[in-house]
Amino acid sequence: MSEPEQVVEHTEAPAAPEDDRGGLARGRRAVLAVVGGAALMAVGGLLATTLVKSPAQVAAETGPPAQGALTADVERRVLAQTVVMRGTVVADQSVAVTPQGVRSGEGTGAALVTKLPLKAGDPVTAGQLIAEVSGRPVFTLHGAQPMYRDLKPGATGDDVAQLQQALRELGHGTGGDAKGVFGAGTKAALAARYRAIGYEPLPAVADGGAALKSAREAVRSATWALEDASSPTGPVGAPAEGGSGKGGATPGPGATSSPGPSPDPGLRSGPGSGSGSGRELARARQALGEAQAALAAAEAADGPMLPTAETAFLGSFPARVSSVGARAGSPVAGPVLTLSGGELVVEAYLKDDKRQLLRAGMTVVISSELSGTDVRGTVAVVATERSAAQPAGPQPQQDPGQNPKGGGSGGTGGGGPDLGYRMVVRADQPLPAGFAGQDVRLTVESAATDGEALVVPVTAVSAGADGRTVVTAVSAEGTQRRIEVRTGTSGDGFVAVTPAQAGALAAGTKVVIGVAPRETRGKTK
Repeated sequence: MSEPEQVVEHTEAPAAPEDDRGGLARGRRAVLAVVGGAALMAVGGLLATTLVKSPAQVAAETGPPAQGALTADVERRVLAQTVVMRGTVVADQSVAVTPQGVRSGEGTGAALVTKLPLKAGDPVTAGQLIAEVSGRPVFTLHGAQPMYRDLKPGATGDDVAQLQQALRELGHGTGGDAKGVFGAGTKAALAARYRAIGYEPLPAVADGGAALKSAREAVRSATWALEDASSPTGPVGAPAEGGSGKGGATPGPGATSSPGPSPDPGLRSGPGSGSGSGRELARARQALGEAQAALAAAEAADGPMLPTAETAFLGSFPARVSSVGARAGSPVAGPVLTLSGGELVVEAYLKDDKRQLLRAGMTVVISSELSGTDVRGTVAVVATERSAAQPAGPQPQQDPGQNPKGGGSGGTGGGGPDLGYRMVVRADQPLPAGFAGQDVRLTVESAATDGEALVVPVTAVSAGADGRTVVTAVSAEGTQRRIEVRTGTSGDGFVAVTPAQAGALAAGTKVVIGVAPRETRGKTK
């Protein structure tokens, strides 16, 4: 018989009611809420300890830090004092072309622009037509002297010599005219230049040739009068009135015969008649000489002229059109064109403080921010008088050395606002054409040491109660000692120093330049 089988009965516990499960969940939530609240209170306490400070703690945190020495190294280099300013790149010569008072063949009238063949930036050569005003040409010629008068036949002077040279450069010979004399050769050359640009020159005497015609008629009349006075059949060679010829005299009533030959009445009147004939001949000759002189003067004055309104002299070519101030059909109310010639220079205007520091011959660095280029140059001119801007309106032609803003070599002409003292800088090498019109930075070396020198920041130098100038050197161990020095050139916040005792100061030595917090001690700014 087998072992009795054990019977295990499994009984399942009865399910908990729904109300008991809900109570347990509410209990767990309550515990979590208590824990979260405690955590928030702990965090709030920590924040409160960081934000709430006692007065002593606030004073300790806001008080000044402990001070220490701020040092810099002594350098050995060339020290230059520099003056920095702005300048504008302009042409060496600028000519405003304002053809006022143009005289056409029909007379003088309001000047009207009738042709403008050029635009800004175009090149210009000598002898070129640059504009037409009221039907009359305006062209360029080579010359440094500004034109201040109309040049007519018979004129003399340096401006005439300049015109003759300009015409010869264009291939128009002036014949046998003397230098500076507007004669027949110069007239022919000027007429040829006008014909080359397609125009006829204006006559110097605007009477349609009446004066010349009158002078020629006067010479002809005087010539005829002299011929009449010299003719044997004229009044001089005719017998005297009342004579009877040689030996044919008839005594008048009551006359008594004389034994000798009687006087010839013609011979008696001859001396008087011969005297009158001599006077008439001399007068006729004098009148002819005067008429011939008047004709020569009329012929010398007749011919082409060069009006100031029809030409613009520039000192060098090729030039270029800087700006165009008018258009075809507009009246001339100011510069029609502005021409620039010569090399590019930099023009700046100085105030009183900088004027005292700068002079001609100083080295300059010309910096173009647009191209990123630096060019070295030299101060060429520093005016001794202030310049003023020109008022609006037509301006006179400028010569190469004149201030285009209206100051000449520094004068205050023009009546505009004060610009300061004009300074001109010339580059050592020609400036690129792209620099024209740019606003550039000028760094002028107004002073420099003679070779390398010991240099320290200006704040490192101090004067003691005994009047000695000293710097304070700091050793590697932190000890300080005062070294007497003599100061020299200063610039850009540095000064050259020479120790009173040779060898007392060397490059690399640290000198005190101020104070700083201890945590930055030994560091330099």
